[in-house]
Amino acid sequence: MRVFGLAGSLRKGSYNRALLRAAVRLAPEELQILVFDRLREIPPYNADVEAEGDPEPVAALKAAIRAADALLVVTPEYNYGVPGVLKNAIDWASRPPGHSVLDGKPAALMGATPGRTGTARAQLALRQSFVFTGTPVLPGPEVLVAEAHQKFGEDGTLRDEATQKHVRELLERLVRWTERLRPK
Repeated sequence: MRVFGLAGSLRKGSYNRALLRAAVRLAPEELQILVFDRLREIPPYNADVEAEGDPEPVAALKAAIRAADALLVVTPEYNYGVPGVLKNAIDWASRPPGHSVLDGKPAALMGATPGRTGTARAQLALRQSFVFTGTPVLPGPEVLVAEAHQKFGEDGTLRDEATQKHVRELLERLVRWTERLRPK
């Protein structure tokens, strides 16, 4: 099973990028996470630009989502919400309406933050966006990595065993969720 993996942070040392790397390492044998690492190249959504054709980074984003069986989105939480660069990528991927690469694509969410809410609000905002795009998001339990600075080593490695277990379980549930939602 091929999973499109996207971390919603541009920062090289981001806990969310580290969490996505941990997911790649912890993934069950039958699941391959393909990390999309071109988020910074995606221009702000603009319908005038879209009318001229998708810019190459947007076309690459859509192609990677189209080729995947499911999505894994790892989001920080900025000001109680989703980072603008991540929301922008979702806005591009949601086009054109009714024929979006997100329509019907199973998804799982997780996130890490130094704060205590573990990106709960950002994940809720993503769930709301995915209602519109027809993207079925895996129901809880959610992976909300709070106080991330205590769970990752200085090298960005996820050291917390309980969090590793939660990530592994989320990925196992994503496999079952995706299989259940596959067209017959």
